Amino acid sequence: MDFALTDDQRAIQDAARAFAEAELAPHSARWDEDKHFPVEVMKQAAEMGFCGIYTGEEHGGMALGRVEAAVIFEELSRGDVATAAFISIHNMATWMIDRFGSDDLRGRFVPTLVGMEKIASYCLTEPGSGSDAAALRTTAVRDGDHYVLNGSKAFISGAGTSDVYVVMVRTGGEGPKGVSALVVEAGTAGLSFGAQERKMGWNAQPTAIVQFDDCRVPVANLLGEEGAGFRYAMAGLDGGRLNIAACSLGGARLALETAQDYVATRKQFGRPIGEFQALQFRLADMATDLEAARLMVLRGAWAIDDDHPEKTKWCAMAKRLATDACFHIADEALQLHGGYGYLKDYPLERIVRDLRVHRILEGTNEIMRVIVAREMARG
Repeated sequence: MDFALTDDQRAIQDAARAFAEAELAPHSARWDEDKHFPVEVMKQAAEMGFCGIYTGEEHGGMALGRVEAAVIFEELSRGDVATAAFISIHNMATWMIDRFGSDDLRGRFVPTLVGMEKIASYCLTEPGSGSDAAALRTTAVRDGDHYVLNGSKAFISGAGTSDVYVVMVRTGGEGPKGVSALVVEAGTAGLSFGAQERKMGWNAQPTAIVQFDDCRVPVANLLGEEGAGFRYAMAGLDGGRLNIAACSLGGARLALETAQDYVATRKQFGRPIGEFQALQFRLADMATDLEAARLMVLRGAWAIDDDHPEKTKWCAMAKRLATDACFHIADEALQLHGGYGYLKDYPLERIVRDLRVHRILEGTNEIMRVIVAREMARG
């Protein structure tokens, strides 16, 4: 058992850290304040390979493993959580097309996605089906060489800006076996978007409803087979959950580092508050929780790379533990700043707002517990 990164993995980590420090961190507060979606900066990330991390090499991806992806997303999110999280979603959607699409579909879309000439969104959640994703109601009815889509998707990152939407639709009966996955291009007649949602965090990326009204999509845009879309969606989410967990690590790490610096210089009762043992213990617990969360994320990543039969369970465990722990770390860091932590002069309030949603998306943490309990019952 070796817990050390390889030389190549350390080089990847260093590159991601340098990019985040130079291109993300200096602008993070402004992007949040202005609700700016930094597409041009994400295209720079694509030039480094960060928009096709585990997509195959045939169409320009890096073909790296999920361990490398976790390392990259931790570093990027230390620069800006919301932007790193969107890049993680783009990676998930791109990988799904590359993994399950036909040769024609892969050739048409993957090269432009790994270079982020085109931006991808993932569309599963609906206004009436969140945790019960298999109950989705968006329909796709076959009409010659097209599917006709009707329905809507909710809370879609990139909606209205993205060029490509990987959409889970109902082509058959009730339940997961009636779900298929289609690639829908921006500009398709019948595709429209709701108003931008007013959110607590993740302000550096757009979020809106995606609406389908008699939207005609070529049958050639079907991912894999009819009826297999839910399985593809869940395969995407195993990695997506780890990505979001890794993004929590980066945000929490910045929060902890900021708190360490603050307590070393903030004086009360005649001395730096970092000299009080009660605060030292809190910092020690924060550091321990962060390390434990990182180990869980890396174990889940190893399980996907190894195609371990329990990979879904370990990914759910990692997502639940890391996103809960990292939010708590950020909240504790804010508390250690007192009133200053509540001000936008410091990054803490932004980190807390951005990390909060990680406990909800890619499957709520309650659903992560359902997954773990179900897998435990199977033995």
